[in-house]
Amino acid sequence: MTTSNKPTIVLVHGAWADSASFAAVTATLQLEGYDVLLAPNPLRGVEGDTKAVKDFVSQATSGPVVLAAHSYGGVVITGAASDLPQVKALVYIDAYAPDNGESATTLSNTLPGSLLNVPDPTTVFDFVLPAADAAQGDYDSYIKRDKFHEIFAETLPQTESRVLAAGQAPATLAALGTPFTGTPAWKNLPSWYFVGKVDRVIPEAQQRAMAERAGSVVVEGHAPHLSMLAEPVKVSRLIIDAAKSISES
Repeated sequence: MTTSNKPTIVLVHGAWADSASFAAVTATLQLEGYDVLLAPNPLRGVEGDTKAVKDFVSQATSGPVVLAAHSYGGVVITGAASDLPQVKALVYIDAYAPDNGESATTLSNTLPGSLLNVPDPTTVFDFVLPAADAAQGDYDSYIKRDKFHEIFAETLPQTESRVLAAGQAPATLAALGTPFTGTPAWKNLPSWYFVGKVDRVIPEAQQRAMAERAGSVVVEGHAPHLSMLAEPVKVSRLIIDAAKSISES
């Protein structure tokens, strides 16, 4: 049962994943009495994805909200929360927390360590074109299945990693490469950040730089990019801390 004074927690997945990546976290939060919703993130482009999450939160919730996101979902909530007065706290989970003019791609590549920062993208990505003459921004990107474990899920069992690699939700190159524009929500809202110390997508140093810039409360774990699956208890506790800060304020 949920408790009336508890905020709703809305989770937003990132690229090459889907809402199932939050399954363990969702179950933990529900056991703690929280109403948990998983927002759609189409992974088609920053503007459209932001609108999808904003529309969902504005119409599917009432009362205060904690908005939490993984990976590219961080770009989306950074924009969506600015137009959602019911959002009272942000949680970034191995996620991009961009400032004006920054994209997921540029943030991955600013500091060394990302295995996606390679001279030839075809060595780490498979692409599916919607049409032979499609613009590059419309390409659907998938992490190569034989590299998924190393890049995305290093501390998870190989059997689990293979299942996740097979079920990737593709992101367009435009979604990853389009800069965020406007005032980021983390400048006006309290935030929490989970740092995955063995993340091979967003280097640990880059995560810490974004968290420090945002003034986030930081928790770390020995986790790859899919930290929600590798460290679900720690990630859940961080979200609960954010939720409690709302209830107590």
